[in-house]
Amino acid sequence: MMKKSDNRETTQFTLCICNDEYPASLVRGKVYRLREDPEAARQNLVRVIDESGEDYLYPDKLFVEIDLPQAAQDALVA
Repeated sequence: MMKKSDNRETTQFTLCICNDEYPASLVRGKVYRLREDPEAARQNLVRVIDESGEDYLYPDKLFVEIDLPQAAQDALVA
């Protein structure tokens, strides 16, 4: 989900807390970028850019949403 803050767009991030079912695609403890997907959210899924560099759907129970300072977001997006 994208949100406006101080006239700058910020990207939402999430932290993987469990990768038991997806060890090749997700790294536990890693921060991932979220892609907005309202339909997926209604099905308890999140769309993240995983280790392949592509965005995929995963169960939302595998992640916790986090807020990062703008400098950290910029570094992760670069």
